[in-house]
Amino acid sequence: MDVRAISPTLLVELIADRIAQEPRDAWVRVAIDGAPAAEPGRLADELVDPLKLRGRPVLRVSADDFLRPASLRLEFGRTDPDVFYSEWLNVEALVREVLGPLERGGSGHVLPSLWDVAADRASRADYVDLPAGGVLLLDGALLLGRGLPLDVTVHLWLSDGALTRRTPADQLWTVPAYKRYGDEVDPSVAADIVVRMDDARHPALLGRG
Repeated sequence: MDVRAISPTLLVELIADRIAQEPRDAWVRVAIDGAPAAEPGRLADELVDPLKLRGRPVLRVSADDFLRPASLRLEFGRTDPDVFYSEWLNVEALVREVLGPLERGGSGHVLPSLWDVAADRASRADYVDLPAGGVLLLDGALLLGRGLPLDVTVHLWLSDGALTRRTPADQLWTVPAYKRYGDEVDPSVAADIVVRMDDARHPALLGRG
């Protein structure tokens, strides 16, 4: 696999250019996928203004706002990596409320958040309308390999050492889930753009030659 160093600023511009190449007569559903240690939410936030400068309306959504209630997520304990891997994300709700309405011919009527994890209750967010040609920027972990209808996918890759080093001590129980994700989904192959993020100050594009 080819590795090409790139500055954080140029990385944002490159990804924004790639997204802006998508047809303007349809919505563009973009996933910024990565473990929290890789900070996918930060990259998604950094893409908002560059995309607007390219004439694209943007809606930011986080997969963390589409988790299942605690009674379901934690049914088998608070630190089960297999349940975290397969059951925490409410895939059906994410498709129904966000990704499905942005299919061609959809309504563009999107619910930006469903569940307040801290309060463990519905977020009570209002629906919003994303104009045609707009871009959905969805950040989250373990997003690929679930059959989510996405148009552009970016994966932020971490080596095993960096993943362990940068994951807070109280979240280290999740590391086996990310290693399973790498083995079963291989996001470094599944994603359209793969970025090595062992050092966020010095990212690198990973290519297939």
